[in-house]
Amino acid sequence: MQLIQVNDVRKSYATNVAVDGVSLNIEKGELFGLLGPNGAGKSTTIAMMAGLIRPDRGSVTVDGMNPAESSSKARIGLAPQALAIYERLTAEENLVFFAKLMGISGKVLQERVDWALDLAGLSDRRKDIVNTYSGGMKRRLNLACALVHGPEVVFLDEPTVGVDPQSRNFIFDSVERLRDDGLTVLYTTHYMEEAERLCDRVAIMDGGKILGIGTVSDLIDRFGGESMVLAEFSNMPDGFTFPGAVITDVTLKLASRDPFHDVAKLAESGVGLKTLHVERPNLETVFLSLTGKSLRD
Repeated sequence: MQLIQVNDVRKSYATNVAVDGVSLNIEKGELFGLLGPNGAGKSTTIAMMAGLIRPDRGSVTVDGMNPAESSSKARIGLAPQALAIYERLTAEENLVFFAKLMGISGKVLQERVDWALDLAGLSDRRKDIVNTYSGGMKRRLNLACALVHGPEVVFLDEPTVGVDPQSRNFIFDSVERLRDDGLTVLYTTHYMEEAERLCDRVAIMDGGKILGIGTVSDLIDRFGGESMVLAEFSNMPDGFTFPGAVITDVTLKLASRDPFHDVAKLAESGVGLKTLHVERPNLETVFLSLTGKSLRD
């Protein structure tokens, strides 16, 4: 079931086109990644999907409804890249505040706050003022505030920016837990390894446009190009050749669509191998192929 539908949306600020004709569909229960560098248009796309800003053109629906309508608000959670928490309040006070904004009260309120604190790993710090927290703890609270009211859809905009490795892994585990619980998650990132680890499908975005959508393996198959087989010989027969390979002195370099087959053929050829390495294409390779630049430029 397609829960989120984005159809040809465009958003400009004066002469700057932030989002230019983006279309995508997200299935119910899917963990969908939006991968691209800073300035690609990811945050603007999320803001339109959450109903915070209106597109100049095109449409967005969440379960058939306009996310800007008040009836849709409680079904959506948003953890923005810029922390949306009150640092002079405690973690518990932040969560109570955001839950009450969504109409949560009574016994359910306390249950949801306890659940969110556990998700963020902050139960033992619930009474502490947030400005005493580390950057990673604040980022985890930011995530918890987006989820405390029990939304069906959550938008996570660069949720691991500036966090320590421990908090980063904790956030990964929390996001995977959300997917296992059946939530629909949109996860934006400029970290290739996050998209590879977490996402069911990924849309690659740059310059306000979607350049490719699919599973990680599908994108690599379509846009990643060939694997590279790199070998160093311990001994090599005189005049040794290998189809398609560049051989210099005691090394071999081979672009291959089927590296396991070519490695097996190389082993059967009688040469002695000192080292052997296969470089497989990845999302970084895909991004370079689609845009002509590195994801980290």
